[in-house]
Parts: sequence; C-alpha cells; structure tokens
Amino acid sequence: MGIEDGKTEEKILEAAKTVFMKYGLYGARMQDIADTAGINKALLHYYFRTKEKLFDAVFEGALEKYFDQMVVLRDVSLPLNERVNRYIDNIFEFYSEYPQMSMFIIKEIAVNPEMFKVKVESMKQMRGPLLAGALRESMDKGEVPQFEPITFLINLHSLCAYPFIASPLFKVMAEKAGETWSTDFQERIKQSVKDFVAYKFKH
Repeated sequence: MGIEDGKTEEKILEAAKTVFMKYGLYGARMQDIADTAGINKALLHYYFRTKEKLFDAVFEGALEKYFDQMVVLRDVSLPLNERVNRYIDNIFEFYSEYPQMSMFIIKEIAVNPEMFKVKVESMKQMRGPLLAGALRESMDKGEVPQFEPITFLINLHSLCAYPFIASPLFKVMAEKAGETWSTDFQERIKQSVKDFVAYKFKH
C-alpha cells in the first residue's frame, strides 16, 4: 500500500468512526461516511466493499484502543494498587480523547453481544488475563483483602466511564455549583476513583 493509499484509508477510518459513533452500525450510511471523509462513494467502496467490513475495522480498532489501556495491569514488577492507579490514569486520558467511545462500544455490544464475545476472546489470547486474574493472585497472596472481583470491576469501570458518558449532565450540574468542567475538575474525579481503590484494597 502506497503512502497516499494509507492516508486515504486512515481518513476513511476516522470519518467512519465519527459517523458510527453518532449513528451506530444500522443507522450509518456509506454516503455519510464518504461525505465526512471528503471523498466520493465509489472510492469508499474501493477501500471497503461493505458497510459491515468498514464497521468491523472501526469497532475492532476501538476495542484495541480500549484494551491497550489495560496492558499496565499485567506489569507484575509493580504493586497491584500502582498498576490499577496507572490504569485509571490511562483510561481517563483515553476517555478525554475519545469521550464517546464507551457509549459506542456499549451500544454496539447491546445490538450484537456475540460479536463482542468473539473479539474479547481474541484480545485476551493476544494480551493474556488482565485485572480479574491479577486481583485473584493478590488475594491468594494476602496482599489485598478478599472481595468479589467482578463487582469491583463493575464499580471501577463505572466510576471511570460514567463521568464522560454523562458529561453533558454533569457540566450543567458543575456550573450550577459554581464549578467548570475543566482538566482540574476531571483530575479531582480521577483522584476520587483512586481513593475508592485504596479503600477497597485496605478493607
């Protein structure tokens, strides 16, 4: 693939990501993606024959970016609490750059849960077990108290993702309380998530 081909494909994928995040697989139209990319529809079909193939590339890329934030959890040279705190840093940075990504993934999982299962299994085979396995290992060693890992994971992911999913609501609430939705405000939210982890690992 030449440099120009690579740039065109990258432009298409960025446009498709924007359109799919807004409309989902079934609501998006190839013409909308072509218009957003600034190309004609024939060229779009040259690179991606069907909307489903294009969606698969976008969705898989979104999942890869999401799971990439978790790689730090496998760094056994670090204590578990530090690994989790670094993951929180990563995921907040990720959501700051892609605030709609979590809604996009959740919406498409709801429509096609089997596709998500297949892709997650593929990701796990490439990256290995992540936080749930690390939690169980630390519990077995007595490094953290015994608790239910899945409940912890649900709470952790919710605390990280929901401020971005519901940011339009929270921005209004923050303004009414005399706050602004700034980097400093997000840092305080992130610290509260780390405080939750610190408490859970001690009690």
